Amino acid sequence: MGEYRHGGSSIGFAARKLLFCVFPFVSAVLMLSWFFVLRSSTARPSFLDRAFLPTVTTLSVVKSDIPIQQQLSTPSSISTRTRAILVDDTEPTKPEKINNIVAATTANLDAGPKPVNDDKPIAAAAVTRPETRATSVNVDVNCNGERSLVNTKPQQQQPQLKVFMYDMPPEFHFELLGWKPEPGRVWPDIKTHIPGYPGGLNLQHSIEYWLTLDLLASEVPQIPRAGSAIRVRNSSEADIIFVPFFSSLSYNRYSKLNPHQKKSRNNELQDKVVKYLTSQPEWKRSGGRDHLVMAHHPNSMLSARMKLWPAMFVLSDFGRYPPNVANVDKDVIAPYKHIIKSYVNDSSEYDTRPTLLYFQGAIYRKDGGLARQELFYLLKDEKDVHFQFGSVKKDGIHKASRGMHSSKFCLNIAGDTPSSNRLFDAIASHCVPVIISDEIELPYEDVLDYSEFCVFVKTSDAVKDKFLINFIRSIKKEEWTRMWTRLKEVEHFFQFQYPSVEGDAVQMIWQAVGRKVPGVRMKINRARRYSRFAVTDTHRGGRGGGGSRHHIHTPKNFW
Repeated sequence: MGEYRHGGSSIGFAARKLLFCVFPFVSAVLMLSWFFVLRSSTARPSFLDRAFLPTVTTLSVVKSDIPIQQQLSTPSSISTRTRAILVDDTEPTKPEKINNIVAATTANLDAGPKPVNDDKPIAAAAVTRPETRATSVNVDVNCNGERSLVNTKPQQQQPQLKVFMYDMPPEFHFELLGWKPEPGRVWPDIKTHIPGYPGGLNLQHSIEYWLTLDLLASEVPQIPRAGSAIRVRNSSEADIIFVPFFSSLSYNRYSKLNPHQKKSRNNELQDKVVKYLTSQPEWKRSGGRDHLVMAHHPNSMLSARMKLWPAMFVLSDFGRYPPNVANVDKDVIAPYKHIIKSYVNDSSEYDTRPTLLYFQGAIYRKDGGLARQELFYLLKDEKDVHFQFGSVKKDGIHKASRGMHSSKFCLNIAGDTPSSNRLFDAIASHCVPVIISDEIELPYEDVLDYSEFCVFVKTSDAVKDKFLINFIRSIKKEEWTRMWTRLKEVEHFFQFQYPSVEGDAVQMIWQAVGRKVPGVRMKINRARRYSRFAVTDTHRGGRGGGGSRHHIHTPKNFW
């Protein structure tokens, strides 16, 4: 027993001695590790192989006020961004080193749409423009909404959005415009005839028309167009599935019941769309999550939206949608097509626009539009403020054009819904928008900073006595001029035209859809995690028939 105790004490003594020796060693190692960590966090990393970094020429941004040779030789000009950005179209000249392709591309960006007769149906006329897709110049928008040209090689351009468009019967699209198809024909021959779109207020929600035309033009090499999206014939190759239903036009023209009808033609078409889509293998494959449905008019797709909610919607706002049906994560906000004429060759200045603040439209609205009434009584007696009721009747559009073109600021107040076309009319007029709509969602806001050319005022502040008018008067000439200049730089982002050109509204919408595609793919893939277990009992030795899969119900909170 004594030997056992003596041996145990010897072992304990040795263990304590070993721990005493190891502890200082471990402490020293830890101190040295912390020393090297702190040093590496404050010094330039030296473990990157520079050979793998992009070249200066590939990522150098062309700036209007710095010669290209200086940019290429200046380290600060090297950008590590992977997205190209757009150049300001107000710069007077380009350095001599910019080639003719860049000049032609800039000319396309600066060219606005041709004036439209607002009171008559319009037809998209083919315009011959220099082809820009084959050039080595990429045009896009950065996170600040700036526009620049970047030297990129063709293989480094952003990939085109591949769109599969259903060949839906003409009753869902161009037949609504009065087009009479020949037997067996689905689409008009856009090389020879393009059905016109109704004018007036119908135009503001005509997004479906322009996007469909752009996809059709992508299959006609003779039509020069920008190419953010192309139509593909194999749905398995597509990034998105496009549904060519002119839902806003259907609502505007066919939502009223005739005396002999039990259901409006608009509702009948919506029922047919739901039946058509849910029977397609593409819809069944993804549950509709990769489908693009246009419902830009707030009242369009009223019955179908609750059945097609997994799809990606193109909307004007979320005012009449529950958040589980439409939201900013899933859907795309597109601009209205402005109704008033663009202010071409605008040489006005702060002092040559006599009206300080302009509003003309419906004053008495419900829901969120009640602020219009309060603002009317607060502002109606101000000497340099135009706040009146107005409509499209009795030359209302032309009067609004003249009024906005001669005003410094234009009010955009929430009406029955958070958005209105008035914002985009103001942008086309270079009249600085004053947005009073707390729930508004804005197009391309993930890449465009609206605070650079708009003024935002909370509704609760705007309705305070003298708050709004004093606030607007406090904005000096220099700040207004800066916003006015920026308006002229970004206005083409909101221009709809055919054929489409780089940086216009059609291309910006396609790019916005493209930015949603990775999220759509992730949700589709997540939904497939347990799809192997959704088989009939036949595969498990039980009852069932045919070896087909059970229907997998999509949870209501999926998005």
